[in-house]
Amino acid sequence: MKKNTSNLQDGKLKIVVIGGSGLIGSKLVSTLSRLGHEVLAASPSSGVNTVTGEGLAAALAGADVVVDVANAPSFEDGPVLEFFQASGRNLLAAEVAAGVRHHVALSVVGTERLLASGYFRAKLVQENLIKASSIPYTIVRATQFFEFVKVIAHGATQGQQVRLPAALMQPIVSDDVAALLAGVVLGAPANGTVEIAGPEPIRQDEMIRQFLRATGDARSVVVDSEALYFGVRLDDRSLTPGANARLGRTRFEDWLKRTAKAA
Repeated sequence: MKKNTSNLQDGKLKIVVIGGSGLIGSKLVSTLSRLGHEVLAASPSSGVNTVTGEGLAAALAGADVVVDVANAPSFEDGPVLEFFQASGRNLLAAEVAAGVRHHVALSVVGTERLLASGYFRAKLVQENLIKASSIPYTIVRATQFFEFVKVIAHGATQGQQVRLPAALMQPIVSDDVAALLAGVVLGAPANGTVEIAGPEPIRQDEMIRQFLRATGDARSVVVDSEALYFGVRLDDRSLTPGANARLGRTRFEDWLKRTAKAA
């Protein structure tokens, strides 16, 4: 049975952000701190290791909410599964001991549709551990971040060609992820899953084509129906959210213009 969390939104909260030094974690820590909450950025660099359990009890003492935005250091099948299993079990056990009232975890839209990938199988294991815990929770599934566009292009490059499927995506900028995540953190636990995404869909090949053009990259994009996305075959539903997703405000085209100008 999930605990009573009716007063969770009242007053100042102590919030622990696991992975608080990363791309999303650092933005979330900044956002929540500006709103007047006591926020602890927890990561191995600050002496908190969810895999070994080091520093967890001290970090979680008095915590109202724990947000897990940490990612595995390796995406290989064995290590990534070991990371999310060990981290999930240790973190949830420490939260039970500390009396945490809301566990929020960042996951990925389409996880259950991408199980050909060891990474997504590991994320599903993480989600199932959360659901089986006694702690009230919200799982936030996000689409791919704008900031990963360079990595996507690199992973699909063969010579001077970037070979990609024309599958739909609905990517989101990291600033909007942090803002939407903060709203979830300060709200009541859903004891379910919330999806977040960017404001509009775009085909993967067109997204990368726009990125290469904006950055003056000479590589050409080739649509290839057999091309894989980090080892997974995609269709138009693989990476896109459902009808009730919470949407960010920033369009990919606008972000790309700002990014190219700054560069």
